[in-house]
Amino acid sequence: MSTSNYDVIILGAGGAGLMCAAEARKRGRSVLVLDHAKAPGEKIRISGGGRCNFTNLHSSPANFLSDNPRFCISALKTYTQTEFISMVERHKIPFHEKTLGQLFCDNSALNITQMLLRECGDDVLIQMGAKVQGVAQANNGFIVETDSASYTSSSLVIATGGKSIPKMGATGFGYEVARQFGLNIVEPRPALVPLTFGDDLRARFKPLAGVSLDAEISCGRAKFREGLLFTHKGLSGPSVLQISSYWREGQEIEVNLAPDIDVFERLKIARQNHPKQELATPLGEVLPKRLADIIVETLDWGSLKDVARLADASDKHLCLLADAINRWRVKPEGTEGFRVAEVTIGGVDTKELSSKTMETRSVPGLFFIGEVVDVTGHLGGHNFQWAWSSGFVAGQAV
Repeated sequence: MSTSNYDVIILGAGGAGLMCAAEARKRGRSVLVLDHAKAPGEKIRISGGGRCNFTNLHSSPANFLSDNPRFCISALKTYTQTEFISMVERHKIPFHEKTLGQLFCDNSALNITQMLLRECGDDVLIQMGAKVQGVAQANNGFIVETDSASYTSSSLVIATGGKSIPKMGATGFGYEVARQFGLNIVEPRPALVPLTFGDDLRARFKPLAGVSLDAEISCGRAKFREGLLFTHKGLSGPSVLQISSYWREGQEIEVNLAPDIDVFERLKIARQNHPKQELATPLGEVLPKRLADIIVETLDWGSLKDVARLADASDKHLCLLADAINRWRVKPEGTEGFRVAEVTIGGVDTKELSSKTMETRSVPGLFFIGEVVDVTGHLGGHNFQWAWSSGFVAGQAV
């Protein structure tokens, strides 16, 4: 089996890996990128409904989770969203802003992958369909064995992503390499993922599948206000995906289904003006009717007598009903898992890495970038910005 030597070998041809390759090439490094997928940038291709939410105008360290929240600051300041936007504009890729600073391609997510490949140029060798058999240290560097050849390099970059969306080829390979070199791993778990109900709640809310509304969801100190969607399995929508990164099994979340309305005051006014109305009638003015009906039909009145009309409802009745809308406390059973999770939270412990270069402290020349690291962004383009920023700083150091 032949052996070829490069200055830099990058495992993973996703956003972070291609960004790192492009920057290393610009510094005169010989670069080899290996990936087992059929085409580069597969996660880029499917993101944003095929239009790639490639960054966010407001991306900052506050938009990221990690056991060490300060770790991401250096990379994000070194390579900002403004600099990536400048690259997109330089390549004449049309884009637009959606809500909350999210930037999308006008045409296709493939524009971003093609841009990164052009930045890499012909000097970067990208081998797709390469199955890595093993990685080891050798001769003051590293040796990577594939099913068809072996390669050596002085720098090795792991940009293999997390475990989310295995149908796209995601595996835990990056974690295996980290453990092989004695690095600590923060337990990986699904993030930006729908939450699921247990059997009782699922049966109660199943008729609402497809109903969506604006909602504010909190878990601990984290709070997000965006769309919420009832599904056959539980809850989804942007606000739910956001809070899923903070939620842990056994915890409750609190949902305000009418964040702009004091439902208790609305019910008191309705009782005064329309006492013969059924309880669900005024609720149908602030919530989707099906949701209003189910809340009233299934509400546990506790020690209070069940009532049907506003005229028969005491303030305690109205308060209990209002709390079921403005402060609905619910305990999800779990998540839909890595199968549909947009990203993985956890990964290579940031204590093992230099925040300025992403190089491991204990193994010179070994770098981890992108989603494989314990840095996870909010929904809305932040995770791509981490890919660009971490890939850039590593590309400046390899």
